Amino acid sequence: MTIGRVRLLTQLRDVQIVDRDDRDCGIVDDVELQGGPGEGLRVTAILVGPGAYRARLPRWAMRLVALIAGDRMVRVPWGEVAYISSTVQLAQTAQAYGLAEAEERARRLLPGIGGIDAPQ
Repeated sequence: MTIGRVRLLTQLRDVQIVDRDDRDCGIVDDVELQGGPGEGLRVTAILVGPGAYRARLPRWAMRLVALIAGDRMVRVPWGEVAYISSTVQLAQTAQAYGLAEAEERARRLLPGIGGIDAPQ
């Protein structure tokens, strides 16, 4: 599927991601672009997780983030984005991309807090 023009800062970055079952998967922390001098740029992937903003933070700040939230990053190929509205909808389940791990851990540790469902 081809997605039309996207304004990276207002329509993609920091936008909630949901899987095909409308399950929250995090937010778009960064985007991966491809293109060289004289060529157009195109989005090749969305990047999710604290590791995605490693290049934007001072080393000391990233160490602090890694201690608190880890430094994992998941790369979701752009072709897996089904559509973009007020959220970024993915074509598969969160598990297919490895995006559900933190949410599952939170559900086990904090059942019933902040709208997180308790395990069944």
